[in-house]
Amino acid sequence: MNRTNVEQARYNMIEQQIRPWDVADSAVLQLLSLVKREDFVPVHYKGVAFADMAIPLAGGQNMLAPRLQARLLQDAAVQSGDKVLEIGTGSGFMTALLAHQAQRVISLEINSELADQARANLQKAGIHNAEVRQADGALGAPAEAPFDVIVLGGSVAEVPQVLLQQLKINGRLVAIVGEEPIMHAQVVTRTSETNFKSDEKWDDNAPRLVNFPQPSAFQF
Repeated sequence: MNRTNVEQARYNMIEQQIRPWDVADSAVLQLLSLVKREDFVPVHYKGVAFADMAIPLAGGQNMLAPRLQARLLQDAAVQSGDKVLEIGTGSGFMTALLAHQAQRVISLEINSELADQARANLQKAGIHNAEVRQADGALGAPAEAPFDVIVLGGSVAEVPQVLLQQLKINGRLVAIVGEEPIMHAQVVTRTSETNFKSDEKWDDNAPRLVNFPQPSAFQF
């Protein structure tokens, strides 16, 4: 695609997929026109960079569809002073979006090939306040905790207690939770040392994150 076509495709993605899906936050919409999604898509998928679909990545992983990333970003409501933990870096696109809003982003990616690609993508995009670590995201980053915001870049059967314990009080975790056919986006806010409040936001499906446990009896 030439530059004019790319910009038209980006505009169409925002106006036809993202805005109609209840993404009204002007800062989020502006970021999606600013951060070049096509630069974070594997070369052989460039033609569908703006399509309403998950894009396959190395290691059997996926880049979420644009509207899912936009909704998660809107729900995360990241502020300029926030320290953010992202679980599942993928290609680094969501990392870049978060980095534009936050003070600092630590992103954990279990697949070493993806972690290397994401670092290169972020460097190319001029992002300097995000650090990609090859690590098991299911464990979080306890040495760096607590975090203002934790964002999961794929779905989990349930929100892991180990991640909730890495939130600051009034910090929030954003995730897509549950089992197919219908999963629920949740924002879990830590209201005190021992209490958490969970809000369900919207329904959709997303590919599973690697290494996260299947359901237990734990309830909020």
